[in-house]
Amino acid sequence: MTVLTHTIALPANYQSTAFLSFHQRDSQQLAERVSANTLEKGLIWAQQPACLSIRFTPAHAHAQLQFAAQQSIPAHALKHWPAWLEYFLGLQQPIKAFLAQHQQHPELGALLRQQPGLRVAQTSSPFEALSWAIIGQQISVTAALNIRRRFIQLAGVQHASGLYCYPDALGVAALSIEQLRSVGLSFNKARAIAQVSQLLSSQRLLFPDQVNADTIAQLSAELLAIPGIGPWTVNYTLMRGFAWLDGSLHGDAAVRRYLQVLLNTEQLSAKQTEQWLAQFSPWRALVAAHLWQSQGFSG
Repeated sequence: MTVLTHTIALPANYQSTAFLSFHQRDSQQLAERVSANTLEKGLIWAQQPACLSIRFTPAHAHAQLQFAAQQSIPAHALKHWPAWLEYFLGLQQPIKAFLAQHQQHPELGALLRQQPGLRVAQTSSPFEALSWAIIGQQISVTAALNIRRRFIQLAGVQHASGLYCYPDALGVAALSIEQLRSVGLSFNKARAIAQVSQLLSSQRLLFPDQVNADTIAQLSAELLAIPGIGPWTVNYTLMRGFAWLDGSLHGDAAVRRYLQVLLNTEQLSAKQTEQWLAQFSPWRALVAAHLWQSQGFSG
């Protein structure tokens, strides 16, 4: 059995509870298992089924990635493992600069000071973020989680730990639109996931290795050209899958609802929310995460 291990020192204000809460959304624990201080997650790593385990102590995160059998892991994947773990834990996010600039904001400042170590929880891969965003379009979180669970089972990759692995694009590309629709996806959503999977598998769509304004702009344009993918889906994907924190989530109903609570105002339109969020660029998605967290919602 092949096992990768790594231990990372955590900043004093790291909010492991918020991290675990995001990964605890599925009460049936099909692909993620969460205890008081540990996450276990099934995923595809270097095209192999694996189980990620992260155990939190007060000052450290102790991680291991266990493969289903003795596997030969490509050198680039081995080298990438510590950096990927930092990304997954949100440790690369510039929250100190964000807090320094906005902690005295007349409307948001008090909230930021209450949860100064909050980071955007990340998915295991950009594909997980994108497929989850498509699944969750315009339906409740409960309904989306039910479809997500059946989607994971449809791909059918199970680790020896018993956890199902969230599928990669290569696995989903082998599924038909009819199979994808069988898990509860609408035709438009099934078509979008199928097209994304096929584009990624054939490398006609490439996720950027380096995230910056130029690569994000190009990726956004490519994703928006796919039927069934709109601005909310793109911005949510960039936030969860790339740790790109400047996407405006004004189209998110929960963001608008929780902003109304913060501002103690009547119903806000998406346009009004977009205008209010604009002042926080380049951290607009991080503001959304703070609004979600303020109401106990993981987003």
